[in-house]
Amino acid sequence: MTKKKCCKRCKLFFEGSECPICKDNKISTNWQGRISIIDVEKSEISKKIGVAVKGEYALKCR
Repeated sequence: MTKKKCCKRCKLFFEGSECPICKDNKISTNWQGRISIIDVEKSEISKKIGVAVKGEYALKCR
């Protein structure tokens, strides 16, 4: 099983070598906690953490 990768800038989990949101290639497999945002406009949590795109995010990414 491969470890999930997350973007160090926006903390989105993704596959490949470049983040689809911010186009950054600084990735990490060292993360803690995760949250799934389904409806960005209705989610209070997405507003608090500054998420504008639905997806799965790491809470901490080192």
